Amino acid sequence: MNKWNRVFGVSIRFHPLFSIVILLSILAGYFIETATLFGIVLIHELGHVMAAKNFGWRVKEIQLLPFGGVVVVEELASVPAWQEIIVTLSGPLQNGIMVLAAMALQATGIISGEWSVYFIQANLLVALFNLLPVLPLDGGKIMQSLLSFWLPYQRVIVISCVTSLIFSILILAAAVLHILYGGFQLNLFIIGLFLFYSNWYAYKGMSYHFMRFLIHRGDTLNRLMRHGTLAQPIVVDGRRKVTEIVRLFMREKYHLVYVMDERGAIRVVLPEQPLLQTYFNESKRGSAISELFM
Repeated sequence: MNKWNRVFGVSIRFHPLFSIVILLSILAGYFIETATLFGIVLIHELGHVMAAKNFGWRVKEIQLLPFGGVVVVEELASVPAWQEIIVTLSGPLQNGIMVLAAMALQATGIISGEWSVYFIQANLLVALFNLLPVLPLDGGKIMQSLLSFWLPYQRVIVISCVTSLIFSILILAAAVLHILYGGFQLNLFIIGLFLFYSNWYAYKGMSYHFMRFLIHRGDTLNRLMRHGTLAQPIVVDGRRKVTEIVRLFMREKYHLVYVMDERGAIRVVLPEQPLLQTYFNESKRGSAISELFM
């Protein structure tokens, strides 16, 4: 992309639906409000960018979407979950800072009361809406990161996608039902439609998301072992398939797999690495673990 659409070395890409929402707002006579909202969204996303770069993440671009924006990074579940939570919260944090700054400037009379009220309300709207538990909103990312502390990552992916789909449908329903109370909320409908499409696509691609998690698992294991970690045991019998065992892997844990026989005796203890190597061999991933390691 050209240099004029780069901020702090990061490309900015406008989604077609975002452009439509902006155009409709301008045509309706809300140019100042639209420009203000654009600035708020951009600063929100730059908060994510600066936090991500501070942790050494590889930031690809900022995508401006109908509901706000998304920072696209190379890392996917290969960084510590606590880093992901901090990077995600850095966006709403910028909105909070802007609200406090606007209140201070309003109190001193430096900015007009009418514009400052809109500025504060817009910041609160952007921050609170983005904290809804819907992917790819900030709230959805936080939900996914928190769940990964307690649940296997494959289950985290499923729960996140299903929850996001349900909330997307509720947003669409709210836009349609608003007709009964005085008018059709086009902006809300476009946002709901985009979120539904995005999460339906994510739901169909859950296996790809999980495979990418496993591909980058080596980076996670190196990080965990470099700092030292307690191993999380997984206990199975020899009839369990490699695919079933890998689906029990947790994002923030290093696993040792204890394979038991029918009498409850430990037959073999396996680290993650040979199981992952076996999983990446399509001809073996459906085999029982007893056929391969016992």
